[in-house]
Amino acid sequence: MTTTIQVNDTLIKELEETARAMVAPGKGILAADESNPTIKKRFDTINVESTEENRRFYREMLFTTPGIEDHISGVILFDETLRQSAENGTPFSKILSDKGIIPGIKVDKGLTTIPNTMDETVTQGLDGLSERLDEYRALGARFAKWRAVIQIGTHQPSQLSLALNAHSLARYAAICQSKGIVPIIEPEILINGSHTLERCERAAQVTLDRVFEELILQRVVLEGMILKPSMVTPGDKCPEQVDPKIVAQSTIKIFKRSVPAAVPGIAFLSGGQSSKLATLHLNAMNKDKHLPWELSFSYGRALQEDCLAAWKGERANKGMAQKVLFHRAKCNGAARFGEYSSEIENQ
Repeated sequence: MTTTIQVNDTLIKELEETARAMVAPGKGILAADESNPTIKKRFDTINVESTEENRRFYREMLFTTPGIEDHISGVILFDETLRQSAENGTPFSKILSDKGIIPGIKVDKGLTTIPNTMDETVTQGLDGLSERLDEYRALGARFAKWRAVIQIGTHQPSQLSLALNAHSLARYAAICQSKGIVPIIEPEILINGSHTLERCERAAQVTLDRVFEELILQRVVLEGMILKPSMVTPGDKCPEQVDPKIVAQSTIKIFKRSVPAAVPGIAFLSGGQSSKLATLHLNAMNKDKHLPWELSFSYGRALQEDCLAAWKGERANKGMAQKVLFHRAKCNGAARFGEYSSEIENQ
C-alpha cells in the first residue's frame, strides 16, 4: 500500500497568504540574490572590490533604506546574504521582517548545458533541496526562487529544453510547498537576439503552456505560488522595436491564454531592460484593470543600477544611494496602479 504525501490545509492557507502578500497592491519584490561572481561584475562597474564586507555593507544599505517597505513586499536573498547581519548584529532576515518585508532565498544551483542541444540549458539544484529548505526556513526565508533559462533561436526553444526546464521548475515548486515555502517560478526567456515580437509571443506561449502543464501534473497549489516571467518583447538586436503599449498588449494576450486565474500574481523580471523602460512596460500593462492576477515586479538590476552608481562604494554616499533606490521603488510602485508618469520620474 502506498501513501500520498500532500500539503495540508493549514500549510496551504499559509502559502496562499504569503503569496498574496508578496504581490500586495503598489508593491513588488527586490531581487538581491546575485551570486558572488555576478555581484563582482556589478561592483566592477564602480571599481569596488567584491569582498564579503563590501557585499554585506551594500546589502545592508539596500535593506535599511527608509520607507522602502512602502513599495517593496519581499526581497530575494543569496545564501551568503541570508546568513549575514547588519553592523549592529541584527540578522538581515529580521531587519526585513520587522519592516513587514518578506525574506526569500534563491535555491537553484545555476545552469548546465543539455547534451545534444545547441547550448540550451537546464537548471541544477534539486539534489538536497528539501534539506536546504529546512535550514533556510529556520533562517527566516518564507519564499524561494528558481530560475530556468529559455533561448529563442533557430529551432529554439527545443521540446527537450521545454520539457526538462518545466519538470525541474515544477519539482522544485512541489518540494517548496511541502516545506511551507512559496515558490517563485521563473522561466526567463532571454531578450538576447534579433527575434521579432511575434517570435517571442510564440516562445512565451509554448513555454508557459508546458510549465503549467507540469505544475498541475505535480500537484502544485497554484494559489500558493508566484510566476516570475519575462515580458513579451522583441529581441534586443531586433531592428523593429515597439512601443510599451504594444509590449503590454502582447504580454497580456499571451498570459491570458496560458496563465490560470488561480495564480495570485505575476512578478515580471526586467531581463536586461533599462530601469525606466522596465517601469514603462509594467505601467502600460497595469492600465488594464480587468485582469485575474496582480501584475507586479521582481527587479534586480532595474532597481539597483542607479543606486549602485550613486553609492560608488563610499560610505559617505549611503544616504544618497538610499534615496535613489527609494525613488526607483516608488516609480515601480506607481506603475503597479498604471499611474507612473514623467512627473513622478522627475520628482
